Amino acid sequence: MSEERLTVGIAGASGYTGGELLRLLLGHPQVEVTQVTANRSVGKFVHQVHPHLRGRSALRFIDSGSLEPCDVLFLALPHGEAQTQIERYAGLAGRIIDLSADFRLSDPERYAAAYGQAHLAPDWLPRFVYGLPEINREALRGARYASGVGCNATATTLAMRAAVLAGYLKADQPIISDVKVGSSEAGNSPSESSHHPARSGVVRPFSLVGHRHESEVKQAFAADGPFDIRLSVTSVEMVRGAAAAVHVTLPAGLDDRDIWKAYRSAWSGEPFVRIVHDKVSLHRHPEPRLLAGTNHADVGWDYDPATGRAVLLCALDNLGKGASGTAVQCLNLMCGFEETTALTFGGMYP
Repeated sequence: MSEERLTVGIAGASGYTGGELLRLLLGHPQVEVTQVTANRSVGKFVHQVHPHLRGRSALRFIDSGSLEPCDVLFLALPHGEAQTQIERYAGLAGRIIDLSADFRLSDPERYAAAYGQAHLAPDWLPRFVYGLPEINREALRGARYASGVGCNATATTLAMRAAVLAGYLKADQPIISDVKVGSSEAGNSPSESSHHPARSGVVRPFSLVGHRHESEVKQAFAADGPFDIRLSVTSVEMVRGAAAAVHVTLPAGLDDRDIWKAYRSAWSGEPFVRIVHDKVSLHRHPEPRLLAGTNHADVGWDYDPATGRAVLLCALDNLGKGASGTAVQCLNLMCGFEETTALTFGGMYP
């Protein structure tokens, strides 16, 4: 690997995920962000849109048509836009990481069913590696193209993974994932994410029966069985965060040590997944407010041995581990950097 820093561009850098990407990448010692686009903010300094970056960058936004070649291009565009110009973007950069939903699903038919329209670049779908390192790390090493992840899907997938690997979940039961999300999931513009609710700060269910991220979770566990996964998503009184409570039935009569063994087996050595299951402390289960600004995901559970009823838990920052943090983690794997580079912030408390 060359000692020279890689040049990085961000298309769509004025949104929340673009701003989070920029914050993380400005602290990355092996890359240099050389261009950021935002068609409605052309000419503005980045700190005029992202005030927390004042003094950290002198970049100004350019229009998307002015993008120049770079080593790595992040696409933080509204869903549906990346696929319309993927050939052009691929001609500008040797590596692409797309944060939208455009390349998360490898099957064009599954994409059409989830998003209600045919994919405009179906030949590109199998070229993208699904960008969740915890389930796809080896495929991401050295990859040229990586998709982003959905925050609700990520929280659900990580909540379920230990139980799936242990063989505790059966395909003949419905799996209900109740996800509570912060207002930032809606984006900072009504047009950026039309399937999310407008920001309001109130508790508001916006996907009670079915959610597009269900297909993403089913794809993640396709090799383990055709699980009947159903998402219910509610916007609650927080800005950052996603908390999944996945309601399942496990085998009855398990000991807490059995579940601890399954979780330790699944997550041992993972740099960003932490097990939170404490019977005595103030914070006994995963809490999203403790993860703001981090790339961590905290996982845990509650279980009734008499009936087997259980709730599998995961909390994360929807802009961090649920989006931009995972995208930077993918960058590190794709380019041969230490996986945790620029992602070691541990959060704040209180």
